[in-house]
Amino acid sequence: MKKTKNRWLIAASAVGIHLSIGSVYAWSVYTTPLTQQLGWDLKETQFTFSLAIFFLGISAAFLGHFLEKKGPQRSGILTAILFGVGIAGSGIAIELESVYLLYLFYGLLGGIGLGLGYITPVSTLIKWFPDKPGLATGMAVMGFGFAALISSPLIVYLIGFVGIANTFYLMGSIYFIVILLSSLYLASPPAEWAPVNAGKVTKKVEQASVQLTAGEAVKTRRFWLLWLMFFINISCGIAIISAASPMAQEFAGLTVVAAATMVGVMGLFNGLGRLGWASLSDAIGRPNVFSAFFIIQMLAFLGLPQVEDPLLFQLFIFVIISCYGGGFATMPAFLKDLFGTKQLGIILGYMLTAWATAGMAGPLLAAWARSVSNSYNSTLYIFSGFLFVALLLSLLIRKDIQGLESTTREEEKKIRSVDAAVHSSEV
Repeated sequence: MKKTKNRWLIAASAVGIHLSIGSVYAWSVYTTPLTQQLGWDLKETQFTFSLAIFFLGISAAFLGHFLEKKGPQRSGILTAILFGVGIAGSGIAIELESVYLLYLFYGLLGGIGLGLGYITPVSTLIKWFPDKPGLATGMAVMGFGFAALISSPLIVYLIGFVGIANTFYLMGSIYFIVILLSSLYLASPPAEWAPVNAGKVTKKVEQASVQLTAGEAVKTRRFWLLWLMFFINISCGIAIISAASPMAQEFAGLTVVAAATMVGVMGLFNGLGRLGWASLSDAIGRPNVFSAFFIIQMLAFLGLPQVEDPLLFQLFIFVIISCYGGGFATMPAFLKDLFGTKQLGIILGYMLTAWATAGMAGPLLAAWARSVSNSYNSTLYIFSGFLFVALLLSLLIRKDIQGLESTTREEEKKIRSVDAAVHSSEV
């Protein structure tokens, strides 16, 4: 018999992939060297990051079908090629001093690798942890949140030691190797597999739970309610990320160095929030966690303009960022609860279009509000209004969930009736 793989090693493989692709959050360390060495405009270099995030969401929506058809191992290998070539190829763009080649390699190829690399380990890992789906997705995307803490200092060192182009070559090679080795262990669990300690209860719940195709899922109201909730959560988080440093200097009087340190610590809370909130969702439920996101952030956004104490200001920022990261980690488990695992990779890919849209909309709206009012106050108040709408949506979706739970209970009764009838006939 073929030996079943260790699900904790599957988790380690998932973290390895996300630690690599999550380095996209370290893009800001390239911007100053690029503008100084090549004379590119800041908007030109920043657009590279926006392009990568955009293609992350779009490619995830389309390549989910490839993942479900070809399996996680082949998807992981393709991720290694796309992301590795995208990063390494950026070195060619630097040597040729072509910003458009940078868009092609880092933005397009790297972005597509990001999309496939994001959904592959998450949708696979959640199938190995039916007893702890929140913990599973939290472990995977925690790597994405922590990646900048590891990549940033290494990239800064390499740029100073070997130059920008060679840094891209080296980092692309490292990412290719790590993603490739991690992907070789990825696999979906065998049919009828269940965790040893989960017992018959987990198996019965899995049989009774709803299992929708991606086409069926996007026709439901609950999918689009989730999409809007996800979009608002990401937009608010990205708005803070894009303006955290100048806001800290304006509101709390932080120095440039102190504000930069705060931005670095934000990455820590981004990662911890992903694991912490997702694990908590296993205990209190995904709907309650999302409602908590919106209540906590709404209060924080309303309170930030009144905060002058530097420590309290940073605490508010860190709480917001933990909710931002927690949304990414909790959403795959939420999708599993509402739509099953039949085509989870495809459904997650469709959901990530909210990330692509928010990645463009959040920073642009924040910058527009700041320029119109000449203050960050209006920006924060506008986003707090969006969070209030998201809170209402999180309450509205509970009606759909109650109907789904009612259907599940009826299916469980049918399963028990069939089991009882079979048992009686055998006796």
